Amino acid sequence: MEKNRIFVFDTTLRDGEQVPGCQLNVFEKLTIAKALEELGVDVLEAGFPISSPGDFQSVVEISKAIKKPIICGLTRAKKEDIDAAAEALKYAKRKRIHTGIGSSDIHIKYKFKSTREKILEQAIWAVKYAKKYVEDVEFYAEDAGRADNQFLAKMVEKVIAAGATVVNIPDTTGYCLPDEFGAKIRFLKENVKNIEKAIISVHCHNDLGLATANTLAGVLNGARQVETTINGVGERAGNAAMEEIVMILKTKKLNFETKINTKKIYKVSQLVSKMMRMPIQKNKAIVGENAFAHSSGIHQDGVLKNRENYEIIDPKEVGIPSSKIILTARSGRAALRYRLEKLNYKLTRKQLDIVYQEFLKLADKIKEVDDRNLRQLMLKVGF
Repeated sequence: MEKNRIFVFDTTLRDGEQVPGCQLNVFEKLTIAKALEELGVDVLEAGFPISSPGDFQSVVEISKAIKKPIICGLTRAKKEDIDAAAEALKYAKRKRIHTGIGSSDIHIKYKFKSTREKILEQAIWAVKYAKKYVEDVEFYAEDAGRADNQFLAKMVEKVIAAGATVVNIPDTTGYCLPDEFGAKIRFLKENVKNIEKAIISVHCHNDLGLATANTLAGVLNGARQVETTINGVGERAGNAAMEEIVMILKTKKLNFETKINTKKIYKVSQLVSKMMRMPIQKNKAIVGENAFAHSSGIHQDGVLKNRENYEIIDPKEVGIPSSKIILTARSGRAALRYRLEKLNYKLTRKQLDIVYQEFLKLADKIKEVDDRNLRQLMLKVGF
């Protein structure tokens, strides 16, 4: 059976860069853009051109340098925004304007102080105006997670009729539960008569820790583009993490495929962390320092016997050379023997028992026993 193609839309350089204190200069953006191209992203959202001269220039330089992915510029549903995006994207080999407006009654009433009818008119106008510049126009229905489904379906139908090639259904505030968000995508697939003329995209935020789950729910219900960031960086609590979505689809064998070269994930993750000056939490899925580290004796013994006992992903698949066996007071003899053998110490069972008792005394005093500590311990016991 042919696998369903999932397009990966990376917004690390736009939504991801909106994190306070993590702004990137043109050189840093260009460096990350080249890494994302090597990673295999389908669409690279390079920035919000009208927001600042620096962002405009970044989109220009990325458009010149990047060959394979579609280069996308974000706009509001305003003439000056769309004009700026078109100008910034003029050097792109493949270009997309990403325009849109709020779709929830909360946004319509309090953000735009408008009506559903006027918002629909502006949405249609924005798509048609962007279409004068580029063939590939993506429309975002901001705050779709809280929008009335009937109105949202009407908006989606109208913008597709106006020429949108991709329609982005964002859970802008991270409000939805996975079953709610999945049902929303399914409702659109079943109730928008021209839905097959556009790709449905999902852009989920992590305010309730559900960005990855909601993105997956969107895919399972018909979305074919996922909007993600490296390391899950982004506004407030962040966006759906690309590495999580890609590895879920690969690991679970859900009959979906992306063009991401997963063996480059860890390298790109580290690059983004360094350039954004944003450390990755140690227990972060896929790319965190502890994602493939084992300190419990039971787990260590199981992994040393067969990696699959406690690892559902081979670390090499994401570009990490190997698992780590961390020695702590919870470690057992199997882990201690393994680490000592790495240091060329070959011990009998009786010798190992002696060393292990001394190791436990040391491990109770310090949080982690490293190679230097082990060598000192071996000198102490005389082996």
